[in-house]
Amino acid sequence: MTVRTRIAPSPTGDPHVGTAYIALFNQCFAQAQGGQFVLRIEDTDQARSTPESEQAILDSLRWLGLDWQEGPDVGGPHGPYRQSERGGIYKKHCDELVAKGHAFHCYRTAEELDQLREQLKESGKATLKPSDLALPAEEVEKRKAAGEPYVVRMNVPESGTCVVEDLLRGAIEIDWAQVDAQILLKSDGMPTYHLANVVDDHLMEITHVLRGEEWINSAPKHKLLYEYFGWEMPVLCHLPLLRNPDKTKLSKRKNPTSILYYQRAGFMPEALLNYLGRMGWSMPDESEKFTLDEMLKHFDIQRVSLGGPVFDVEKLSWLNGLWIRELQDEQLADRLQQWLLNRENLLKVLPQAKGRMETFGDFMPLVSFLAAGQLPLTEDSFAGNRLELDEQKKLLQFTLWRLEALRSWSKDNIFATVKELSTQMDIKLKDFNAPLFVAISGTTASFSVMDAMGLLGPDLSRARLRQAIDVLGGAGKKVLKRWEKEFASLG
Repeated sequence: MTVRTRIAPSPTGDPHVGTAYIALFNQCFAQAQGGQFVLRIEDTDQARSTPESEQAILDSLRWLGLDWQEGPDVGGPHGPYRQSERGGIYKKHCDELVAKGHAFHCYRTAEELDQLREQLKESGKATLKPSDLALPAEEVEKRKAAGEPYVVRMNVPESGTCVVEDLLRGAIEIDWAQVDAQILLKSDGMPTYHLANVVDDHLMEITHVLRGEEWINSAPKHKLLYEYFGWEMPVLCHLPLLRNPDKTKLSKRKNPTSILYYQRAGFMPEALLNYLGRMGWSMPDESEKFTLDEMLKHFDIQRVSLGGPVFDVEKLSWLNGLWIRELQDEQLADRLQQWLLNRENLLKVLPQAKGRMETFGDFMPLVSFLAAGQLPLTEDSFAGNRLELDEQKKLLQFTLWRLEALRSWSKDNIFATVKELSTQMDIKLKDFNAPLFVAISGTTASFSVMDAMGLLGPDLSRARLRQAIDVLGGAGKKVLKRWEKEFASLG
């Protein structure tokens, strides 16, 4: 038996705790059933996926102690394990669907699609069906002869009900009226998630698929594709989504979501994995603290609760404290050295600190912000800056949006990004940098904020900017919408 985990790099390449959560349950389920855990990199979105983002995902999962028997870094009999390297396979299977009448070339333009969606809204319908998208045969031939771009869409029923079996939820009924004529192959020749996963799961002999419950509504499309190809569908198991303490879907706006944030902020991998294991699952004796080996030994997928598990950083910190206090002093000393107090990190920070030191005793106060997760900031921390607090808050939000889109994290790239934004917002760089200094290092008296962000890394830097925005009162939906329009107009 084989299970697999879904890997989809975010635009910033952040390895998400939700990815680790799904990977953990896949590994436990596979081992409990005497099977294998296959890891596949789903990198068909070339704008989002980079070699750096892939390596960050692999490194973070390894840091947590997760293991897979097949994957891009270990090989296996069903490779390649990157979807970007399997384009010819998807094209062949997509052509097969078109030839059998199960899919069609759609030449509709973006403007036509917008008009169709408006018409659907007016008629009370929610999804585009093949009949909505159909063009006269002569028009299709005309656009084809002109070499106009097209996508390949699947044929789906206009009405009726699809029943999908789920390992935890039993039979799930979904009305076909809610299912659109899904794009299978994009105009650039790259597959969508739906085609790629069905084809890969079959060819890689996947028997069980554990994934997040956000994919339940896509299950009818996948079931239909298996029927079109004449393949047996794997057993599906949709795990509950991680939630913020306010029960909304886990998001970086309300919680740090990157595994690398927790690594950089000084959490133990055993504690984070332990906490993820408690998300919707429990040990037979209800113990809160347990190792991965203990979880593997007692794992039973039927003990998964379907209620939305709450990812609470305060509870994680409490659990992490339990793990720390169980370490011997020698072990703790080793962990601290491995985490931050090592020669490599010292050599990175000394060029920034040395010029500000008169005694060795000056060193720790200068660099203490590098060893913290969140800083003890208040509104007063920003009060001494030239700009009004609301202007500082907007500036921090705009900077966060720009830095979230930054794909290569380096001092020079950060500086170029910040300088361009300060020019576009017509704010002197010195005044622009002041709130950044406070957000990143807690004071304007620290060494270069660009160097500081380079040393902290993208995950912790972005988390501190979000914290600073919250400290200044945050922004409601209306304000954010206004800011988004203003931000987009900057170019």
